[in-house]
Amino acid sequence: MSRTGSTIRTATPAAAAPLDVQRVRRDFPILAQSVHGKPLVYLDSAATSHKPQCVIDAVSRVYSEFNSNVHRGVHALSQRATDAYEAARGKVRDFINAADSAEVIFVRGTTEAINLAASSFARPRVKAGDEILITHMEHHSNIVPWQLLCEQTGAALRVAPIDDRGQLILEEWERLLSDRTKLVGVTYVSNALGTVNPVARMIRLAHERGVPVLIDGAQATPHIPIDVQALGCDFFAFSGHKTYGPTGIGVLYGRREHLEAMPPYQGGGDMISSVTFARTTYNDLPYKFEAGTPNIADAIGLGAAIDYLRGLGMDRVAAHEADVLAYGQARLAETPGIRPVGTADHKAGVLSFAMEGIHAHDVGTILDLEGIAIRTGHHCAQPVMERFGVPATARASLGVYNSREDIDALIAALGRVAEVFK
Repeated sequence: MSRTGSTIRTATPAAAAPLDVQRVRRDFPILAQSVHGKPLVYLDSAATSHKPQCVIDAVSRVYSEFNSNVHRGVHALSQRATDAYEAARGKVRDFINAADSAEVIFVRGTTEAINLAASSFARPRVKAGDEILITHMEHHSNIVPWQLLCEQTGAALRVAPIDDRGQLILEEWERLLSDRTKLVGVTYVSNALGTVNPVARMIRLAHERGVPVLIDGAQATPHIPIDVQALGCDFFAFSGHKTYGPTGIGVLYGRREHLEAMPPYQGGGDMISSVTFARTTYNDLPYKFEAGTPNIADAIGLGAAIDYLRGLGMDRVAAHEADVLAYGQARLAETPGIRPVGTADHKAGVLSFAMEGIHAHDVGTILDLEGIAIRTGHHCAQPVMERFGVPATARASLGVYNSREDIDALIAALGRVAEVFK
């Protein structure tokens, strides 16, 4: 296997074969149901993805076969749980191509990962007059922690603008990158627009000024092969539940030199080497940042999800979803009364739009009656809505189990929405 940029390329002939989406769908038991008497068409994977049977089985096996706490027990169940938990960490390492399993910290999700980095990495390094640089397309989880940091330190939050197509204006971002910038936070893929940012170039430009970069990878990891070493990022965060794994589990990747220098985020069991009333010494990485009993079963479930995706081949996943996305963009563009929101040249996974004269919530309610699940609202990206002058959008988001037929069903149902409000 060879790596080019952030794309994993396999030499096996199977990697070039198109994805059999009907076979994939059979792996997800929830998709077999009907909603309001109509076959379920699930177009809300950006909010949370469904789970293949292998993930459901993996979590079930933990509780039925070796449920026990990890790292502390000498009995057989504890050892089996520990082995499975650490094996899941190794799967994450391989999936994102981290240099070492010690650079993989299990957290509850992307939100906690970013807060951990803000608290333990940025907080000790930022003072009044310093700046944190983000973009206008960030999810609230990559805005609010930095606002809190700025309130605590007197630093300033700088926001790079986006254009009318939802693309980062890179020259403006670069202009805002200065000697005062102490950290860059940027989403790889916008959850509200689907825009794929040129993160490799951004990391290189930031590093030329000695500025570390945190990547919010929540919407990228299910769709795009990830290689943190090729990207060169300092931190990378993603959530299990958007990557066909369980809820309540996620990952903060951090370069070892940063993690070694950072103070713990929380105190408690397992993150210590020794404790006296006079002094505590901390455990080695990654355990220094995993205080208390971890989410053992769901970490193992995330490992099973990674096995599943790697079995499909991330190149094949990306190619399949790119085809469905392009088809969806074309169908929406030819549908009367639809205003696409986010038309960047490079997109992944998301079709956001507004219907003329119809609130997004009404669109979503009628689509639900047709068995079609989409997300409506501001998508935890209120600044994006303000930028495009809409209170909310309807967002159809793709997963590995979606097909062109799902897009056709969406377009037909949008026609019925238009008829209701005629």
